[in-house]
Amino acid sequence: MKKNLFKGVAVLPIALALAITTGCTTNNEAQSSVQPATTGATAAVSTPTSQTKQTRKNLPTVAILATGGTIAGTGAEGKSTNYKPGQLNVEALAEAAKLQDVAKVHGEQICNINSDDITSEIWLQIANRINKLAKDPSISGFVITHGTDTLDETAYFLNLALKTDKPVVVTGSMRPSTAISADGPLNLHQSVALASNPAAKGKGVMAVISDRIYGARDVRKISTFNVNAFSSGDYGSMGYVIDDNVLFYSQPVKKHTVNTEFNVSNLKTLPKVAVLYFNVDTDGSIIDYYAQQGYKGIVIAGAGSGEYSVSWKDAIKRHPEMIVVRSTRVGTGYVAASDDYDIDNVLRCDDLQPQKAAVLLRLALTKTSKKAEIQKIFDKY
Repeated sequence: MKKNLFKGVAVLPIALALAITTGCTTNNEAQSSVQPATTGATAAVSTPTSQTKQTRKNLPTVAILATGGTIAGTGAEGKSTNYKPGQLNVEALAEAAKLQDVAKVHGEQICNINSDDITSEIWLQIANRINKLAKDPSISGFVITHGTDTLDETAYFLNLALKTDKPVVVTGSMRPSTAISADGPLNLHQSVALASNPAAKGKGVMAVISDRIYGARDVRKISTFNVNAFSSGDYGSMGYVIDDNVLFYSQPVKKHTVNTEFNVSNLKTLPKVAVLYFNVDTDGSIIDYYAQQGYKGIVIAGAGSGEYSVSWKDAIKRHPEMIVVRSTRVGTGYVAASDDYDIDNVLRCDDLQPQKAAVLLRLALTKTSKKAEIQKIFDKY
């Protein structure tokens, strides 16, 4: 049997069909031979047939797509800092999460990296893979394991790009697998419980962290170290996962997944969009720089209700071809309409955080470059 990579955790008889790789790949098909994650090999692991609860239960199947992050990280025994993310493969994560009574698991290693290195190409790979797997009636739902730093951006992109109403859950952890009280196994266990629950169908992409269910549009990271590091701002969580029990108290009202106009199946990359953070004395020439680098749009994390200096206004006027979206560096709140700012090529983000506004703008630019049409997209999503 494969050596367990989690000390003190028994290897569980979990049904896995695994594609184990390191680094990002476009090869999503499972192959044979079992190897550690660091080899870049692929693996297929079958379920033992004797004395397993899975053989006695008609459990749903959940596909886990792993991308690395802290949940797959290792470091000094017991420590929660100075670790290396993306060290464990999807098989090791599933083993530690004790999923044998929750679901059968199909696992694929999309990549094994720090989430700061996630790219739009990886987003497209995940979206297209899920869209393909979702056509399989035997798969009930999906879980993406991910680093927490950019988890909110990936979740929102998938919320807009996926074409399935099957549950899709993004999760991660704040502590590596080798830390005291590592939170990854519980978060993954609860995410699989949610993804396999029929009540989660049709609610868009969700995130599960520390017992709470968050909608992809509103989830954001609010702590650099606390295990309860996520929030949905003014709107609160959608519900809870307690043990394997799923409790919903609210659901998204904005359009998502099957009801969006975005189709990424033929895209190789997304238009370039940058988020620019406004602060006192920042020169507006930074906008010139991004225009010269070929960026199709920028999102300004402005002061107050998405405001910025005369220097920035003048720079925006120099680049009428570039779409500019006003957002706010304030943690919560709506960006109000303004006759002084909503001119020429400038739009409003509604209440999206700057990084979420950038995700939506990138997808909007795959549809149109017309200001009025893009503003309607921001109003809708």
